[in-house]
Amino acid sequence: MDDEQERLLPIANVGRIMKQILPATAKISKKAKQTLQECSTEFISFVTAEASDKCHKENRKTVNGDDICWALSTLGFDNYSEAMVRYLNKYREAERQKPDLNKAGSSNPDQDKQQLEESNNGNDQLGKQNNEDPSS
Repeated sequence: MDDEQERLLPIANVGRIMKQILPATAKISKKAKQTLQECSTEFISFVTAEASDKCHKENRKTVNGDDICWALSTLGFDNYSEAMVRYLNKYREAERQKPDLNKAGSSNPDQDKQQLEESNNGNDQLGKQNNEDPSS
């Protein structure tokens, strides 16, 4: 495998994500998957490089979610940045709640299941918001 292929996102994952948004009967050409694979990899590299530069200037070695959100905003992707900030906050809240759920154990599995479903529903709603036209 050459260096170019190694730095690209896995094409199977790209295809799977593409299929999620399209009707079940839609077909996706190999060239379409490859094009989106290259574009999405370039976009991620672009944003990550901006975040990494910020960290380097601040003498930090680790890029975190806040740095990515900052980079998106700095690069003019404000709609994406706002959505990512909301998602990051929900993710962090869910991570904070995990120890509480583990402590409670299986004392109330129905309640644990309901909390998990509510959390997942919030993430689904966020995903639907992100599919809206970013220029609006």
